Amino acid sequence: MQSDATSVAQYLAELPADRRAAIEAVRQTILANLPQGYEEAMNWGMITYQVPLDRCPNTYNGQPLAYAALASQKNHMAVYLTGIYADDETRQAFETAYRATGKRYDVGKSCVRFRKLDDLPLALIGESVARFSVDAFIAQVEKAHPVRTGKRA
Repeated sequence: MQSDATSVAQYLAELPADRRAAIEAVRQTILANLPQGYEEAMNWGMITYQVPLDRCPNTYNGQPLAYAALASQKNHMAVYLTGIYADDETRQAFETAYRATGKRYDVGKSCVRFRKLDDLPLALIGESVARFSVDAFIAQVEKAHPVRTGKRA
């Protein structure tokens, strides 16, 4: 379910009250832990936390590098954590920590799905968001996908 909202406030206003509350809580966790240099924006029909183009302009599609995102989908909500999925070791550590919380581990490609806020380990989401500075994330993307940022390995 992609949104045509052009601002975060508009996106949130479109959500049903229960989903708005859940997305707001996750958003606050992300904002409280987001390293300096990322920007919050609407992109790809969801709230994104991205590397500004002036910081990394040579992406494969001309769009900012998405570090994290929040979305309300048809059957669930999702928090996208691109940083932890770009590296197998980091992804495995995240999965181990997530499972240790006892919460249902429901993931897709670079996202964690949840139906209600209680399904999500917010502290772990915050730790995961805090994990990579902008420079570290760009380096990680360049290492994993040299073509993505216009650099060759």
